[in-house]
Amino acid sequence: MASPKRNALGRGLDSLISMDDVPARGSSAINDIDVELISPNPDQPRTTFDEEALDELATSIRELGIIQPLSLRKTGPNSYQIIAGERRYRAAIKAGLTSVPAYIRTANDSELTEMALIENIQREDLNAIEIALTFRKLIDQYNLTQERLSERIGKKRATVANFLRLLKLPAEVQLGLRDKRVDMGHARALLTIDKPSLQLKLYNEIIKQGLSVRKVEELAKAYQAAEENGEMPPRQSKPAMSNKDFDILKKHLSASFRTPVQFTCNPQGRGKITFPFKNEDELAQLIAIFDTIKHSDN
Repeated sequence: MASPKRNALGRGLDSLISMDDVPARGSSAINDIDVELISPNPDQPRTTFDEEALDELATSIRELGIIQPLSLRKTGPNSYQIIAGERRYRAAIKAGLTSVPAYIRTANDSELTEMALIENIQREDLNAIEIALTFRKLIDQYNLTQERLSERIGKKRATVANFLRLLKLPAEVQLGLRDKRVDMGHARALLTIDKPSLQLKLYNEIIKQGLSVRKVEELAKAYQAAEENGEMPPRQSKPAMSNKDFDILKKHLSASFRTPVQFTCNPQGRGKITFPFKNEDELAQLIAIFDTIKHSDN
């Protein structure tokens, strides 16, 4: 029988979304496999697992069991390797299960690697860096061009190229993308800057100020233009205070001066602070506080 791997890949990525549900070649039955006999796939693209999400899945498994069987490959008389379903496997262990339902698939080493990589690309919870690393591994392992890979997985070549370019970013930026501190829009804007040190500088501004993608695109152009002209990158003004900042400051000043302090501030940062008092005694109290502050500074 001809291997189904090439035909499946040729159909494009969308056809692989329900791959877990398709019984394996030569095994249409669902088997009950001891978790101690199962080992993860070393070629699993997902490198981080959200513990909170695993806990939620474990709770669901305790109540309902595993709805969707795992896909495993038999690697020895009493050993199996995961092709698809590592999250379910990990959650099952958290839930205290001693066995899990699974299809046993027939696959050699090269088929297993490619099936695992391709099957995982379509998962929404893979982060952008994991997808990029998966694309790179497929290209290197199977000597593919970007064009050929795009055909095999049913994605546009530009999509493949955009993900691969992420691997050119500084390591700190890649980690931020992996941990979802920035998104693909931020990363694409950073890639328009040639110099890694400037990419990292702007990345730190994104984290510090919570910059929008549009703002980062504007700054990236300014950074790149400054670099090409031999100039220093533009300095960023401090972000305006938020309403929450104003509330915190008002409460702090009101507590310190024992009066409901009021102040205003315009978008340019100009404003005034008002210390209200009801009578001469309250005025004298305020003056005493000011004197205390003045003397403590001397």
